[in-house]
Amino acid sequence: MRRTLLLGMVDPHAERHDAKSQGFRVKLLSISAVVTSLTLSLLVGCASPIPPDTAHVETSKSSEELAGSGASPAESRQPSDAAAAAKAVREIAQSPWGHNLHGARWEHFSMPGKLPTRFRYEVTDGRDAVVADARSSASLLRKTVRVEAQDLGHIRFSWKVPALIAGADMAQRDKDDSPVRIVLAFDGDRSRFSTKDSMLAELTRAITGEEMPYATLMYVWSNNAAVGNVIRNPRTDRIRKIVLESGAQSLGHWREYDRDIRADYERAFGEPPGALIGVAIMTDSDNTRSVAKAWYGTVLVREARVSPALRPAR
Repeated sequence: MRRTLLLGMVDPHAERHDAKSQGFRVKLLSISAVVTSLTLSLLVGCASPIPPDTAHVETSKSSEELAGSGASPAESRQPSDAAAAAKAVREIAQSPWGHNLHGARWEHFSMPGKLPTRFRYEVTDGRDAVVADARSSASLLRKTVRVEAQDLGHIRFSWKVPALIAGADMAQRDKDDSPVRIVLAFDGDRSRFSTKDSMLAELTRAITGEEMPYATLMYVWSNNAAVGNVIRNPRTDRIRKIVLESGAQSLGHWREYDRDIRADYERAFGEPPGALIGVAIMTDSDNTRSVAKAWYGTVLVREARVSPALRPAR
């Protein structure tokens, strides 16, 4: 029955319950739907395209809130928009930027109930880059990879941010936006999940047929959190963010990074990492209903023992 309620299926004995218990069940179904959608939205690498019977599920924003962006969810799904987005992702995958990392092709992951961030390839400042343009939106450009824990080395990337997102605060659920995010998803022992995270994992598996990542580590740019701070996601403890830039000092300039994946993971989660299973970039402004733009340079993951499979394609 627990699974029946969580998945929103019909209870064959519902007619035997009184009105009060029916009301409670409806409320539980609504909460479960929201949690499911949040799980798919936040946990990178865990989701396939949303099945038709769940595509209508809203995330933390209602349709009324989405309307505040100037475009409705229906408008964001117009065929012309979808075709343009698909073409842009193909161009990214076929570009020099898209050949920078071994694994599956880069793909765009739209979040249910949210407007998508637009991604496109361009050469800017003499370098290959992907431009992310968020307008009250949130989505990911992601790639599936597999680097075993013993082979984890460094990740190199760069980004350029022209402006901060006014009012954004990644420690608060209703203000959790960032102009740039580099997202790393990891495998691990899911039997160690808390009760809440076990429920999230079960919902994800039931909806998508895939496992949610054991842990997700993000590199972010904060409005005011100190550089080096680790911010825990307000929705789940399995997502943690390391602040690489803070405030307006470096806006408008390319920033280059070379990070030790293992060391950063251990500092954020307090334990050794599992295998790296996904890499993504994300620019989101849905919670603050604002506009954000950023450029991402190439992303390169290097194994501790250098493998030709992870070298950039020539």
